[in-house]
Amino acid sequence: MTGVHSTEQMTADLVIIGGGSAGSLLAARLSENPARSVLLVEAGEEPSDPDIWTPSAWPALQGRAYDWDYLTEPQAGTHGRAHHWARGKVIGGSSCLHAMGYMRGHPEDYQAWVDATGDARWSWEALLPVFDAIEDRPDGKSGGPMPIYMPDEEVSPLTRAFIEAGVSLGLPRLPDHNDGRMVGVTPNSLNIRDGRRVTVAEAWLTPEVRARENLQIVTSTRVQRLAMDGNRVNRIESVGPQGPFEILADQVVLCAGALESPALLMRSGIGPKDVLAAASVDCLIDMPGIGRNLQDHLLGAGNLYATRKHLPASRLQHSESMAYMRAGDFTAAGRPEIVVGCGVAPIVSECFQVPEPGTAFSFLFGVTNPTSRGSLRISGPNLDDRLIIDPAYLETEHDRVLFRSALEAARTIGHADGLAEWRDRELAPGPLGSRAEIDEFIAKAAITHHHPSGTCRMGKDDDAVVDPDLRLKSLDNLHVVDASVMPSLTAGPIHAAVLAIAESFARTMTAGD
Repeated sequence: MTGVHSTEQMTADLVIIGGGSAGSLLAARLSENPARSVLLVEAGEEPSDPDIWTPSAWPALQGRAYDWDYLTEPQAGTHGRAHHWARGKVIGGSSCLHAMGYMRGHPEDYQAWVDATGDARWSWEALLPVFDAIEDRPDGKSGGPMPIYMPDEEVSPLTRAFIEAGVSLGLPRLPDHNDGRMVGVTPNSLNIRDGRRVTVAEAWLTPEVRARENLQIVTSTRVQRLAMDGNRVNRIESVGPQGPFEILADQVVLCAGALESPALLMRSGIGPKDVLAAASVDCLIDMPGIGRNLQDHLLGAGNLYATRKHLPASRLQHSESMAYMRAGDFTAAGRPEIVVGCGVAPIVSECFQVPEPGTAFSFLFGVTNPTSRGSLRISGPNLDDRLIIDPAYLETEHDRVLFRSALEAARTIGHADGLAEWRDRELAPGPLGSRAEIDEFIAKAAITHHHPSGTCRMGKDDDAVVDPDLRLKSLDNLHVVDASVMPSLTAGPIHAAVLAIAESFARTMTAGD
């Protein structure tokens, strides 16, 4: 179903708001019970751009009609730049846009979630069967629909040299980044099958699932606000292609993502009282934590090298290998602190001139678990009022110190003997004489790694937005299930963690079916 008439009122046992990664998975899983009617509401449309399924085309997808293309506030920590944040406005969400990297994270990442919630179900050990239920791995030991592809022949010869250089410096050569040992170097695991991107919608919302009589999918529809009766959501005010309409549901699951989930709550009068007042929204439930704790990974783009010979284009998705490590020691084990990525292309921020393809390569560098915390707030009560996004990049000394170490690690690998076949000379940053010069280069080089999260964090403390069951603390029938509930970032790309959150929630919801 692609739209409704303005006079129509829809009803369902359970409404999922947002058809991205979490929402698509939940629509499939929660409609497995034919006695439960499920309605999935998505602001975008079904994906149709053929470039979506071409792995190497992913950078060019940003800014197209199915990208929300948010813009942050200018960031003091990144040379006063405002950053474009690509987020999928399409069935499948950002799984249609991102770089397809799949990394579970490190066990200590999830211990931080246990410490925040007091609930062991968010531990690495408890989530292992959840990951197995998500993943379709080559070893045959998993039973899920999402392919976890480990490239071999497709890996660039530059990437092979990068891996060998990392090993020569003391990094372990890992089989992949998903068995809990993130410190080391290996090709990136990817959500690719037969040379094509696989989106979450493709993996879970199969034709058989879509044919279920108890599942409806409504596209091109935005939710204006949630109306409440006491401690329950009793009406969802929406706008579709034909105009406004209402949705009634017993249960509401908010899967609109780390930006739109808190924004919808704020438009509904749920959020920090001062923020709502400034946006001309009556505060019905004062929840100071909504929109706070905004986090994102940054990558320095980049430590740039001219090539000695032509570099063939990546047959995958350009950034083919990530080397995770402790700061200042290639041989140390434990939870990673920094990362260096091999870019089989001249990847740089907008502050630098891009060399011709095939003539240069970049090593990206960043901090795995940043401590800087930003915020998101609405600027007004309407759907078209812009979101004020302030990630507070590089605000903490912790992040600045580790970013310097990440740059140093990238340059150490870049100048290693194992890359002599490819390296002609370093193009950027070149000589850096002082800490101020290092920090200035990092500020100009930093770009988003596209991992916004944390704005409706789960926890046991009074300021947490959702409880360990992902229920919004002030309402009985509203849950939030997306990247916004993450108390803190996982060490790598967060997509695996988002899918695990959704699958874990689905298991809880279906336990009594």
